[in-house]
Amino acid sequence: MNPLLSIQAVSRTFVSPKGQATQALLPVDFDVQENDFVTILGPSGCGKSTMLRIVAGLDHPTSGRVLLGGQPVEGPGADRGMVFQSYTLFPWLTVEQNIRFGLRERGVPEGAQKERAAYFIAKVGLRGFEQHFPKQLSGGMQQRTAIARALANDPRILLMDEPFGALDNQTRVLMQELLLGIWEAERKTVMFVTHDIDEAIFMANRVAVFSARPGRIKSEIAVHLPHPRHYRVKTSPEFMELKARLTEEIRAESMAADEAH
Repeated sequence: MNPLLSIQAVSRTFVSPKGQATQALLPVDFDVQENDFVTILGPSGCGKSTMLRIVAGLDHPTSGRVLLGGQPVEGPGADRGMVFQSYTLFPWLTVEQNIRFGLRERGVPEGAQKERAAYFIAKVGLRGFEQHFPKQLSGGMQQRTAIARALANDPRILLMDEPFGALDNQTRVLMQELLLGIWEAERKTVMFVTHDIDEAIFMANRVAVFSARPGRIKSEIAVHLPHPRHYRVKTSPEFMELKARLTEEIRAESMAADEAH
C-alpha cells in the first residue's frame, strides 16, 4: 500500500546572512499511511517544526522531497490543513466566517459553506458562538475554531504544531479528547508535533521520536491502546510502560542537546 505522505531523505540547513550554516534536519525518511495519527516527539529546538513546515509547503528542504498522494509538495495547498500553537485566526472575522474562509476562497457555494461550517462548529462544541470574534473567546475556544477551520476544508492530512501548548492543563486534556474523538469519527490522517510525552502517547497510533538538533527520527514506537480512548487509559500499565520508554529516550536526547551547547 502506497503511503499517503512520503518524506524522502529530507534535510534542512539554514544559512545566516554572514554565511554561517546550521543544520536543523539530518536526512529524514518517514512515511505516513492513510488514517494514521502520528505524533512527532522530541526536545525543544530539535527540528520537529521545521519538518512539519516543509510538509506544509511553508519551507523548502535543502535536499530530498515530500510526496503527498504520490505528488511532490511544492508549496502550501488545500490538501493540507495547518493548526499552530499561536491562534492564527483572522481577528476581524467571526467564528463562522473564520471557519468558512477557505471554502469561500475555493469558490464553494454559500449554502454548502454554511452547512459545512455548522457541522464542524457542532463537532468542536462551539454552537452559540458562531457570531463571536476571536478576542471574545478563551484560548481553548480559539483553538477549537482553528481546528474546525482546518477540518472544514476537508484536507487529506492535518498538520498540527504544538496546537495545545499554550493552554492550561485542564483545557489541554479536554482538547486532546475532542481531537481524538473527531479523528476516530472522521478517519482523518494527522501529523502532530509535541514535546509532551503523555500527549504523544495518548493521541497516537505511532510515535516518532526526534533526536536533538540536528534532528533525525531516531526511533518509532507503535501505540496499541484501544479506541475509543478515554483519559483513564493514562493510568494503565501499557501506557506507563510506553511513557517510561519514551521518557528515557527523550531524556537521553535532551542531555545530548545540553552537552552540545
